[in-house]
Amino acid sequence: MNRRGPGLIGAAARTAVVAGTASAVSGRVQQRQQARFAEQEAAQQPVQPAPQPAASQGDDIIGQLERLAALKEQGVLTEAEFEAQKARLLAE
Repeated sequence: MNRRGPGLIGAAARTAVVAGTASAVSGRVQQRQQARFAEQEAAQQPVQPAPQPAASQGDDIIGQLERLAALKEQGVLTEAEFEAQKARLLAE
């Protein structure tokens, strides 16, 4: 009896090894691509500015009040305009 190859069981085993190797390689390629896409997506997202602390808002109001007082002293604002703007700032 002449055999020409590994037989049915040998061919099935070889096919299983080849298919398993291909599946493992394909899985690794997919993982690398997903990681690369995730990095690109993260790099494209805009950076959110950090919120300013509440103390700087208080400093800003003080600065605005000082500017209003300077404008009043220069005669640019009347006493009534100064008081109206001051009340608006303090109401915020």
